[in-house]
Amino acid sequence: MRAERHPPQRHLAPPSPVRQRPQVSFIVCTRDRVSVLKACIESIHAACRAHPAFTAELVVVDNGSRDGTAKYLSRIATTSDITLTAISEPRPGLAAARNAGLAHTSGRVLVFVDDDCTLDRDYLFDLERHFSSGEKWLIRGGRVEIGDARDLPFTIKRCDKRERLTTTVHPGGFVLGCNMTMHRDVAARVGPFDERFGAGGALRSAEDTDYLVRAMLAGMPVEYVPDMTIFHHHGRRDRKAIDRLHRDYHFGNGALCLKHMHRAPWLLRHFYWATRAATRELIGGPRFDQELRLSHWPIVLMNLAGAAKFALLVLAGRPDRHAQRVEETIEARAEANAR
Repeated sequence: MRAERHPPQRHLAPPSPVRQRPQVSFIVCTRDRVSVLKACIESIHAACRAHPAFTAELVVVDNGSRDGTAKYLSRIATTSDITLTAISEPRPGLAAARNAGLAHTSGRVLVFVDDDCTLDRDYLFDLERHFSSGEKWLIRGGRVEIGDARDLPFTIKRCDKRERLTTTVHPGGFVLGCNMTMHRDVAARVGPFDERFGAGGALRSAEDTDYLVRAMLAGMPVEYVPDMTIFHHHGRRDRKAIDRLHRDYHFGNGALCLKHMHRAPWLLRHFYWATRAATRELIGGPRFDQELRLSHWPIVLMNLAGAAKFALLVLAGRPDRHAQRVEETIEARAEANAR
């Protein structure tokens, strides 16, 4: 199967002259969440004010919002502490939005922040310290804390140890896409996000995990650091929402496994481990997440469904109606069994 398929597009904007180029570009993708977007942008402004010597720009990608996001961005762009570029990307999907953001950046360091996240005031101090080592050929992510104590403890990363990703650890969740940084030369080498993946895409999630795997395959490490902190206000407070997200993540991970099966066969090992853990659950073994009581079985079933969907996308190219019905049947059955 073809390993990569990206739509033809402008990947990275040509860098501005060195004296004009900001040191960091924040990329925020949003869709119909203007209320949380405001807090996100305010936190970026606050972090920039705390470290004014570290020049920054903000690129906000509106991915088809209908809630007044465009008007809000137009209004604040003229008064923003830093250069704020608002762009519209009508093609649905987080990966498409991320690619549109990449095409409009000019900073040396790129920082992806989700619209429902806020930055710690010292974020830029931490970022500058880590990149001052001179090592640029890596992807680095930081701590992700719960932003609201009422939200369930999911989509967070609280490890206190600095570490690098190895093949013995599943790449999903090692570095979260809501707090992911890289030098622009890394983005140029890895290439654009695969738009089949990610929220709003055919494969629902894992556009960030796919990016990490591709970086590793290109010989670049992936590093987590316990600072560079953001706070995730994801708003999920009931099990139904968490269960849905749990299934979506592993749907994308199954597609990821098939996509990189030949170049990263170690991903199959993680599927085997998940299957073994799911089997042990039947005789009283531990669940995937004891606190949230999430099972290993949705991982196994949604991995299989995601792999099947990826295969159909590759074989069919642009799915016809029959292929679309087959895909929908596979997804529906997998989700029914995973619940």
